[in-house]
Amino acid sequence: MTSKLIFRLASSALSLGAVIALSTGCGPGSVQQHPPPPSVTVASAEGKEIVEWDEFTGRVEAVESVDVRPRVSGYIETVRFQSGQLVKKGEVLFLIDPRWHQAEFDRRQAEFEQAQVRLENAKREADRTPQLLANKAISTEESDARQARYQEAKAALQAAQAALDSAKLDLEYTQVRAPIDGRVSRALLTEGNYVSGIAGAASLLTTLVSVNPIYAYADIDENSLLKFNALAQARKLETDRDGRIPVELQLADEQDFPHRGYLESFDNRLDPNTGSILLRAVFPNGDGRIVPGLFARIRVPLSERHSALFVDERAIGTDQAQKFVLTLSSTNTVEYRSVKLGPVVDGKRIVRSGLNAGEMVVVNGLQRVRPGMPVTPQEAVAINDSPKLAKR
Repeated sequence: MTSKLIFRLASSALSLGAVIALSTGCGPGSVQQHPPPPSVTVASAEGKEIVEWDEFTGRVEAVESVDVRPRVSGYIETVRFQSGQLVKKGEVLFLIDPRWHQAEFDRRQAEFEQAQVRLENAKREADRTPQLLANKAISTEESDARQARYQEAKAALQAAQAALDSAKLDLEYTQVRAPIDGRVSRALLTEGNYVSGIAGAASLLTTLVSVNPIYAYADIDENSLLKFNALAQARKLETDRDGRIPVELQLADEQDFPHRGYLESFDNRLDPNTGSILLRAVFPNGDGRIVPGLFARIRVPLSERHSALFVDERAIGTDQAQKFVLTLSSTNTVEYRSVKLGPVVDGKRIVRSGLNAGEMVVVNGLQRVRPGMPVTPQEAVAINDSPKLAKR
């Protein structure tokens, strides 16, 4: 009985030892397993020629803006436009009751005709005067009086003509016309209201602003102005066929800068309180999308055309106050590169120094890798295309 018990205990101990030996991998064929290199997305640093632009916040204003006021007094008879309507120069916007002015014109017309008849009579008398005086039919005093009456009749006719012209203008001014092409506001005074046409106290009827082209204003800081002036004097800024410097505009709901215009002028002095100067640019606005008063972003060229190096914005990391990118070596290991950056152009960042054209840069997966670590690179491609292995 005792021998059987000893045999069982020995068998159990041998089995346990075999299991321990297998689990510790003491055999000659056992190999330690390592995780595969992490996959990262890479893209080549791209070089191309560009012009660098600076962006400024501005506001859009109409080239022409008019307060429409009457030139004669009276009651508004009709309003001949709809609020917000586009009108042409010369179109009738308001009609003031013309009856009183028509009557005044008719009276002045009659006075003018009377003056014409008096002048004709005075002229006939003056023409007969030399013969009558030679025949001693009239005295010298009467001859002088006839000549004086003729001159008075001429002056009276001129006065009647001026009064008639004034009455004609007043009658025409009962039709309040659009002074420019543009978009009209609402009618501030409507039918039946009395309006004053007295200079300095004329009633405001509506406002009218031009639509095409349109102005954009922006404040430019002193450093940008000095840089712009240096480039302009050296004739290094690109111009259009008319010799004008192009600028671009973006509205609040737009992603890029689709509106292209030109720089018209700078103000004649800087504002000492802000250290900026006012810029004015002109933009075509045929579709009327740019409305006066809108805020806008204005892009101004502040460099000559030059070669620049671009990387994806996602490739840039921050190490305290320093910017860096991770590149690939010839053995697909990660290398740390400190870089100096420029502005963003078309969604990509300019690299001024620290990187060479054609080098592969990690654009996705920066958090999973460290300098010196081997990786499996996959080249960044267009959306809907599967990534492929990068080739060096």
